[in-house]
Amino acid sequence: MPTVALVTVHGMGETPRDYAAGVFGQMRARLGPALRERLACYSVYYQDILQKNEQTIWNRVDRQSKVHYDDLRKFMLFGFADAAGLENRKEIPGSVYELAQGEIARNLLGACTANPAMPVVFLAHSLGCQVLSSYLYDAQKALAGGLVQAGVWRDIDGWARAAVGRVLSEREKQYLAGGICTGLLTTGCNIPIFVAAHKEMHIKPIAPPTPMFQWLNLYDPDDVLGWPLQPLSEGDRLLVQDRAINAGQGAVAWVLKSWNPLSHNAYWQDDAVLAPLAGMIRRMVE
Repeated sequence: MPTVALVTVHGMGETPRDYAAGVFGQMRARLGPALRERLACYSVYYQDILQKNEQTIWNRVDRQSKVHYDDLRKFMLFGFADAAGLENRKEIPGSVYELAQGEIARNLLGACTANPAMPVVFLAHSLGCQVLSSYLYDAQKALAGGLVQAGVWRDIDGWARAAVGRVLSEREKQYLAGGICTGLLTTGCNIPIFVAAHKEMHIKPIAPPTPMFQWLNLYDPDDVLGWPLQPLSEGDRLLVQDRAINAGQGAVAWVLKSWNPLSHNAYWQDDAVLAPLAGMIRRMVE
């Protein structure tokens, strides 16, 4: 039986369904033969909710217009369309915001079914950090009796009846709310972009789900989409450990990525990310 779950949430831009395969392989290799079977891996995938329409727009522009910097332009179109789509009219039933949260809930329900006592370690990248943070914030607010106006936690019983055909137990709801999460590692996090327009008094992070909870935020200073989180509020300063890294190291990778914004997509191949993630997992496995 697995004893720890690794749940990944991808970032903005065009993303393949197997985006986390490399990280999962790295974590199993670092645990070694004696411990790798104790790790259960789940990858949240919400890009298919957005990607078809984004690809249609890109094909029209690429076919009909003369534009430069195709790769960067395509990344910007897919990435910022993702962000805009998730936030636009998120309170309506069936919104992109709700559908993306539903994918997180489904993966956590799978982990809970495999072992309801299994602690969770989250790995989130880029826009996925905002998606996951909003999900956990909504969940904590709903379970505390607060009013949630968007997403699956507006009516978690209604979501469960539609998604899995039944109402969840209280233990399952606690699990789906990240109630036994012990680690969160964020990379290239752009939460500050989403909260910058709010008054400081309204910037509140999630509450630590467990006494063992650690939130490590890794960002590359050359990555304009990756930000430190501690400066956001006193709550973030107490909750999050920020660490600057040089994502995309190595002789060739340094020339191509580490000195420019393309480092945004280089985090999950870097030992500066993989080593602390493995440490979070090993702490629970052992």
